[in-house]
Amino acid sequence: MRILVVEDSRPLANVIAEGLRDQGMAVDVAYDGNDATTKLDVNTYNVVLLDRDLPGIHGDALCELILEREQRSMILMLTAAGTPGERVSGLGLGADDYLAKPFHFPELVLRIRALARRQPDARDRVYRSGDLELDQLRRTVSRGGQRVELATKEFGVLEALMRTEGAVLSAEALLDEVWDEHADPFTNTVLVTISRLRKKLGEPPVIETVPNAGYRIAGPDHDMPSEPQDEGPLR
Repeated sequence: MRILVVEDSRPLANVIAEGLRDQGMAVDVAYDGNDATTKLDVNTYNVVLLDRDLPGIHGDALCELILEREQRSMILMLTAAGTPGERVSGLGLGADDYLAKPFHFPELVLRIRALARRQPDARDRVYRSGDLELDQLRRTVSRGGQRVELATKEFGVLEALMRTEGAVLSAEALLDEVWDEHADPFTNTVLVTISRLRKKLGEPPVIETVPNAGYRIAGPDHDMPSEPQDEGPLR
């Protein structure tokens, strides 16, 4: 899940971003409306946390711009303007949810996850492939009925792969979805994470390397080599 935090208070924006990253989300930050517009032109976000009183392009105008996009993000207005009239005004602009400052961080996380599930292309919260099961809401993974403990990024990579239902995801696509804009495109972090995932998920292997293309979850009836294929070109 990729999130854009648009907040002109740098300390608050950075605290929110770090907290959401700890929850397994890929988070970018914009400190004004102009920077947010640039990031929205480059990346696709599941949810935008949007402060209303922004320098550059005002939050209300930015909300309208997001609504006009073909692949539009869900919008959570996060603002100090929290009176009933102001909430009605914000929702009337087309925001999907509204949370006034100060707020409880666990509530913010729950609202973000709820919005992501409401996206038009959102799928079921539980993904299955053979004896492998991933519960997006509870953030649990099991194989053959046995719980598998995964680190935050490992869970994010597995979730991204299972959500594509067997389609190939490149290392670059995984880096873009699970990490954030500060990730080094030349890093081998995806390769390392995939390697750890394979070990934790056990045999027979479920993550297949497609040479010069990326990775995918192999179907339950798909034969795979006992040893991972050469992953040299992939990062």
